[in-house]
Parts: sequence; structure tokens; C-alpha cells
Amino acid sequence: MTKPIRIAVLALQGGVREHVQALNAAGADAFPAKNLEQITMAMGLVIPGGESTTMIKLAQMYNLVEPIQELRSQGMPMYGSCAGMIMLADRLEGGIVGQETIGGIDVLVRRNAFGRQTESFEAPLRLQNLGVESEPFPGVFIRAPFVVEVGENVEVVGAIESGAHAGRVVAVQSGNLMATSFHPELTPDIRVHEIFVNIVRKAQ
Repeated sequence: MTKPIRIAVLALQGGVREHVQALNAAGADAFPAKNLEQITMAMGLVIPGGESTTMIKLAQMYNLVEPIQELRSQGMPMYGSCAGMIMLADRLEGGIVGQETIGGIDVLVRRNAFGRQTESFEAPLRLQNLGVESEPFPGVFIRAPFVVEVGENVEVVGAIESGAHAGRVVAVQSGNLMATSFHPELTPDIRVHEIFVNIVRKAQ
């Protein structure tokens, strides 16, 4: 019998329910996690979109930052969308003074890089880990970050191809860590979540 792929969604703030639903549709056994005991029951962790300064403050309040960093260093796969990308970035531009991140992906990420909520937009994306012949992924960007600099061990797997934001890096992967500046959980397309489920499966 195949072992269930248990994936926790960090349930401090943001689009938790939508990620849980998408992960379950992608074949995982996903659940919201509010504390370390729940997170350690999982094989992988998703950090959802939301408000990054609020999220890190709550993670600090509940003493989760260092334990999550330790789990990451031990090889737990992690995926962050939008604010989750900020949380997994090693370096941050445009954050509040002293804003901490969980880190792990050697990138510099610019917070709120595409503008305010009223400047949210959608753009079709070609994601390398979906295959070059695949249909474009519907990227939903809401007060989203983008990647300014990429370290040598980080693979760029998605960038905006056309329009005012052409060339902006919006999806990266580094080993078992993955991040997107868009919100795949807000679309009916579960392919990004399927990619992460496969990353978790291969890590077991």
C-alpha cells in the first residue's frame, strides 16, 4: 500500500484552505498546521500567501522560526507562494526594518514588487518543470514579490514572458525548496501543487 504523502500548510495567516484543497486534489494528505507538533507530523510544508510581515511576527510569537529552519536544514521539502516566497528567501528587499525570514533559497526577493492590491493582475506562464509543451499556467499576482537576484544553486523555473513585467522571475527551485510569487491555489489548475507533491514523494 502506498504511503500517504502528508503535507502541512502553515496556518498562521493567508490562503490556507485553498492550498489544502489543491494539495488534496493533487494526491496528498494535506492539513492545516498551527504548531510545531502538527508540522513535524508532515513530510513537507507549504507556506501560503498572505501578509509577510504579519506571518513572520506570528511565527516568531509561536516560536516556530528556528524549528522550521531546522526542519528545512534536515531536508524537509517546503513550498512558498507569494508571501511564502518571501519567507523562504535568504535576502529581502523592501521589507520592514529587521524583517526576518525562514530562508533556505539563495535569492534576493523584492517585497510588493508589482505594486498595490489595485495593481493585481494575471499572466500566462511557461513553467519549466511542467514541460515546454505544456499549456501555460494561469499566474495570479496579488501584491506579489519577484526575484531580483538568483544564487548559483537556484534554478529559475518561471518568468513572465510578455507585457510590462516581461522577464521578471516568478518561480524558483533549489533542491527540495520551491517558491512562486503567484498564487496557484487561487486557480483550478493543480499542476504546481502536483509538482510539490512529487518533490515530497521523492524525498521520502
